[in-house]
Amino acid sequence: MNQLITAAELAHEIEDVVVIDVRWTLTTGGARNPGIDEYAAGHIPGAFFVDLESTLAAPPGPGGRHPLPEPGVVEAALRRCGVSDGSRVVVHDGRESYAAGRAWWVLRWLGLGHVRVLDGGFAAWVAAGLPVSTLVPAERSGRFVARPGSMPTTDVHGAAEWVGTGLLLDARAPERYSGAVEPIDPVAGHIPGAVNAPTSAWLAADGTFRPDLAEHWAEVAGARAGEPVAVYCGSGVTGAHEVLALAQLGVAATLYPGSWSEWVHDPSRPVATGPAPS
Repeated sequence: MNQLITAAELAHEIEDVVVIDVRWTLTTGGARNPGIDEYAAGHIPGAFFVDLESTLAAPPGPGGRHPLPEPGVVEAALRRCGVSDGSRVVVHDGRESYAAGRAWWVLRWLGLGHVRVLDGGFAAWVAAGLPVSTLVPAERSGRFVARPGSMPTTDVHGAAEWVGTGLLLDARAPERYSGAVEPIDPVAGHIPGAVNAPTSAWLAADGTFRPDLAEHWAEVAGARAGEPVAVYCGSGVTGAHEVLALAQLGVAATLYPGSWSEWVHDPSRPVATGPAPS
């Protein structure tokens, strides 16, 4: 199944899908998600808003900054959006699909079979000249039943062992991978043996997924393209975005949800620094 949908395609299917707006900006210190106000100012007609911080992640702790959410919390939110097990759902954020990638992954992890991401997000919808509304749709009564475990995950121990049997991708920016800077987590660097594959590199300049994804994947993986793939990032958000990009290519990838923020919670875990090998 195509994991993405264009703005024009969504406009054509709008009456037959549930649209969920997950606009979100990474903040620190518990600040309010600006996406809530962006949704209120204008959204795709009929779209429901779901907050990444409070719904698509559990509170931060030893398991990372965005641990996997409680299934019942997501189940209740999706039911309010009218989602049942057979619903077709489209998720989107503002532009680059980072938050939408997380939403896509969480919904798939909970067993929802037909989830797509609006390629280019709300920006693509507006750029296409499509209508925008400020009306908040009434809550519905869907019958979705969460079935966690429907997407593969690995934990901190599995991530440590992955480099011996497969390809472990670090989806963060090169400067964070190398340890040159670390603006969020208390320790800089990367999991020893991980390969840097910045999730931003999977995107075109307009925030849509680049048309040559297969060629980019060939450059990233090289001769290791046939190995099992796992992905991590800072806290499991952009890592899910990279799993989405790979799924679009038909490549199944495992997510390490705790990611770097869980890895460095224990100071005894090894940390590597320096740029990726050329």
